[in-house]
Amino acid sequence: MKMLLPWELLILLSLKECLAENTRHGPVFTQEPSDSIFPMSTGDKQVFINCKAKGNPPPNYRWKVDGKDINTDSDLNYSLVEGNLLINNPHVINHGGVYQCIATNTFGIVVSREAKVQFAFLQNFSRKSRNTVSVREGQAVVLLCGPPPHYGEIKYSWVFNGQRSFLQQDARRFISQKTGNLYIAKVEASDAGNYTCVVRNMMTNSTVFSSPTPVVVRRDVVMGEYEPKIEVQFPDTLHVSKGSSVKLECFALGNPVPSISWRRADGNPLPGKIKINHSSGVLEIPYFRPEDAGVYECVAENSRGRNAARGQLLFQNVEHLQWVQTLKDAHMAIDANLQWECKAIGKPRPTYRWLKNGQPLITEGRMHVEAGRLTISKISLLDSGMYQCVAENEYGSVYASAELKVVASPPDFTRRPVKKSTVIQRGGEVVLECRPHASPRATVSWWRGGKLLKDSKRQTIMEDGTLRITNISKSDEGRYMCVARNLFGTSSSAGTLVVKEPTRIVVPPLSLDATVGQSLVLPCEVSSDSSLSPVFKWFFNGKAIDFSRQEHFEMIGGGFAGDLMVRNIQLKHSGKYVCMVHTEVDTVSAAADLIVRGPPGAPESPVVSDITDTTVQLSWSSGPDNHSPVTMYMVQARTPFSIGWQTMRTVPKVAPVNVSGGGGTRGELVIMWEPVPEEQQSGEDFGYVVAFRPLGSSTWIQTVLASPDASRYIYRNESIAPLSQFEVMVGVYNSVGEGPFSRVVRVFSAEEEPSEAPSRVWARALSASEVEVYWEPIPPRSSSEKIIAYEVLFWEEGSQQSDADIVRVINSSALLSGLKGSAVYLISVRAQNSAGLGPCSPPFNITTKKPPPSQPPGSIEWNLTNSKIFLNWEHVKAMENESEVTGYKVVYRQNWHGKTTVLETNKTSVELQIPSGEDYLIEIKALTEGGDGTSSGPIRIPKMSSLNSMGCVCPVPTKICCFMMFFTFSMLNL
Repeated sequence: MKMLLPWELLILLSLKECLAENTRHGPVFTQEPSDSIFPMSTGDKQVFINCKAKGNPPPNYRWKVDGKDINTDSDLNYSLVEGNLLINNPHVINHGGVYQCIATNTFGIVVSREAKVQFAFLQNFSRKSRNTVSVREGQAVVLLCGPPPHYGEIKYSWVFNGQRSFLQQDARRFISQKTGNLYIAKVEASDAGNYTCVVRNMMTNSTVFSSPTPVVVRRDVVMGEYEPKIEVQFPDTLHVSKGSSVKLECFALGNPVPSISWRRADGNPLPGKIKINHSSGVLEIPYFRPEDAGVYECVAENSRGRNAARGQLLFQNVEHLQWVQTLKDAHMAIDANLQWECKAIGKPRPTYRWLKNGQPLITEGRMHVEAGRLTISKISLLDSGMYQCVAENEYGSVYASAELKVVASPPDFTRRPVKKSTVIQRGGEVVLECRPHASPRATVSWWRGGKLLKDSKRQTIMEDGTLRITNISKSDEGRYMCVARNLFGTSSSAGTLVVKEPTRIVVPPLSLDATVGQSLVLPCEVSSDSSLSPVFKWFFNGKAIDFSRQEHFEMIGGGFAGDLMVRNIQLKHSGKYVCMVHTEVDTVSAAADLIVRGPPGAPESPVVSDITDTTVQLSWSSGPDNHSPVTMYMVQARTPFSIGWQTMRTVPKVAPVNVSGGGGTRGELVIMWEPVPEEQQSGEDFGYVVAFRPLGSSTWIQTVLASPDASRYIYRNESIAPLSQFEVMVGVYNSVGEGPFSRVVRVFSAEEEPSEAPSRVWARALSASEVEVYWEPIPPRSSSEKIIAYEVLFWEEGSQQSDADIVRVINSSALLSGLKGSAVYLISVRAQNSAGLGPCSPPFNITTKKPPPSQPPGSIEWNLTNSKIFLNWEHVKAMENESEVTGYKVVYRQNWHGKTTVLETNKTSVELQIPSGEDYLIEIKALTEGGDGTSSGPIRIPKMSSLNSMGCVCPVPTKICCFMMFFTFSMLNL
């Protein structure tokens, strides 16, 4: 094989990328129009709406507005700049509407999302004079603004007597930003004058002024006092979306001038984020959240009385539409079946419709639509084109597009030949793939030594043409040929099967106990095929041992033995040791636990308290026992007058601690405590005095337990009602006399078993082997009743409930694992309290998902260039009883001891960026809803020091590599 230089590899890769970019395909939008508001001012003469699509050949464009085609040749207001729409001299009414871009080439038509285009504007006030307003002093007045026609955000102000500054709002004067009207709660003599309403468009930054409104204040009669009248108030019901800001206006007329206050009708305090302008009567709630919803009340009051207005803010849960599953281009064979599915999330829940080449899809005969799922049976050439799935609700829509290409060709093994050489261990299982490119699908037959292979006990030709051989023996070695045929021709490809003896660990490491300072050997010896060279790796607590950096570890032996010697053992060497042996065809491992025993660690956190003339109270926490239980503690002390440390006597007078109880069966009172340690018993004949009485009783019932190790006492009386409360205390005594009692605690007597089963039991299948179960918890019959656990019983359909497996949990859900794929299981749940188990719920049926494909990714090719690895492999096709492949998981790590990295992709190729100068191991698995598929097995990528290294890594034989080079350079010449 000719070795390619690095520059030659770069040329081939560049050519491959160039060919991929030039692949002919239908139009795909890269930029779509969006909802827009354009400010209209005197200088704006053009509006630009974006639209761009890629395609080969390049697409042509046309536009629609409000469902009607735009003729850019006859309508001078419209023109196209590439795919973008240019509106010349736009009119606020004539050119506002819903626009849609349409892209077309020889492969089909796609339509963009619909974009609502509007124009912000502000017209002038009428020049007509306004009538004089006459009002008495002390009376209220409302001056109307009457804004001119406009669109866009508006801000209202008022000018008094032509002054340069705007009229300031206060407790007496209010300007509504809803209507623009000016409200004066109580007119004063100084209010006489001319008032002008000012309107400003915040988008166009334009401002217009109304004609003045003259106000005359009559002083002949002064208005008397009267109670508040709320003139400006917010709606009775207001829907507010998440994250938006809402402003509530409230203003009252009255004499004296009313004060405005705000509160929530449910009595809860107003959120701290709320902004209140008391002088202008505005309450603002920024960043609206569900907890902000409720009834808000505005209260106006003065010395003559009070009035209130209220309204309800409702949280409107609106979520923008977004895709969670879109469409992918499909290249399909004639007579094949296609299923596309799109899924979008949003609130309200979206509905779906389908388009073909920009037109509504006619669903009849071979085409079937169910919500976001499109099924096309027995595909024909007429089905080619561009398809779009549209998800929409009342707040918008999203578009997903894909191209369907229908192809027809004879069988071709050029891209996916049969693997040239497959090495497998005796007794194992091999899968030889035959996956030629053919349309329609080819029929496959397998040959060996000129003989046609048929299904047998060990040989099976699967539906996809794969040959599977189980329980491999030496007689299975040889050359295997796959022959593929369809209407357009015949082709074949062959490969060789090599059988090796399996690797077995004949002398595994054994679990051992050791003492600090010892040395020992963990053996690991294998038997393997004589032509294979086993490689030994040792792992400690999950991490590979680096013998060059570990002075305590050494691998000894050689050939088929790789024993581990551990010298001068320390406490840190306790843990799990794994011997892993890898050959070209298999990997085996064996594990052992090493326990290292040593003296105990020092006690922790000593505390001195209760200091008297002759005694102190000393407490501490236990330190590590280092796998040897602590038998006793020695307490030592010293003074400035003592010689060294002296052992002290302990004279404790302690009561039992952690007194508690509860549980048991009906008619029982269970009392528990923590026994007093032997060193604190202060004498012989140590025992306990247990005292208890019903809550509310004055008479104690006592019993004596003579055992110093006692920690539990059960009082039985059938007349005790379930969950009755008792007062309990536990004391001590010894040969000297009685000691102190513990503090009095309350304990409940035993309860009854649950009388009902959990309700609303349901389950969902997570994969082929896992199911998640949910149910409604049983409500307690009293405040002290407690369900301590639930038991989930599950058994396969056809078997008995008495044979069910059981999972015990403490919450209201459980994960069932280790299940069979595509199997029906019956599930029942029952509750447990301290008295026992309750009845079972009615059985619930659930079917697990199909298992993942047993076929691993095959035909794996890789190319190493400097610090990049280019991987590609053949798509794994699931069998009928297996889950469909949704993607792939690529797992790679630096040789045997590097950090593992996982990459997921929905393609059959991937590019990895790795440091040069190290070996790498790579595995590929298919991803399905039934779980991870069979691994491809570890692929070793040898290290390459630099781009200038001589050599070529090619997974195919010389002839095929040469053919690929010839084909590539031929394409260059063309």
